[in-house]
Amino acid sequence: MLRILYQTLRTGTVTEKMLPEADKEIEIVGNALKEEVHKRFHHSLTIREIDAGSCNGCELEIHAMNNPYYDCERFGVHFTASPRFADVLFVTGPVSRNMEIALKRTVDAAPDPKIVVAVGDCAACGGAFGTSYASLGAVENVVPVDVKVPGCPPSPAALIRALLEAVGRS
Repeated sequence: MLRILYQTLRTGTVTEKMLPEADKEIEIVGNALKEEVHKRFHHSLTIREIDAGSCNGCELEIHAMNNPYYDCERFGVHFTASPRFADVLFVTGPVSRNMEIALKRTVDAAPDPKIVVAVGDCAACGGAFGTSYASLGAVENVVPVDVKVPGCPPSPAALIRALLEAVGRS
């Protein structure tokens, strides 16, 4: 145990610092999102994340939105485990044939006005998987999609910008 502690102290911090302009962009977009959410919903925005058959890369970036750096809760964005309380549905991955019915039921369970966001290349256009015997491809092949977020995986900043776009359209 002490050996690991000494090694950690010798190594020090090895992560790169974020660029100041990226920090400013997140603040600007996040504050615009906060104003738009308050104007349209009069409360916070609640997101339900649905994995329709992804590799989990997009889920990691969605979870990063909640970390101390991006901290989406300061902009009034929260996550929920139930689609019945969700304003926005984040769908990741190409829709596998086994997830088709579950995805449709989840979207139907969300209250109106529901916003569906296809997160990542796989959800937006089918990605490398496309349409096959096991995959229905893009999310829009199964349910209507309001906003598509390109990237493999998209950054948390791109997800916050997509939320701003989605809320602005509703």
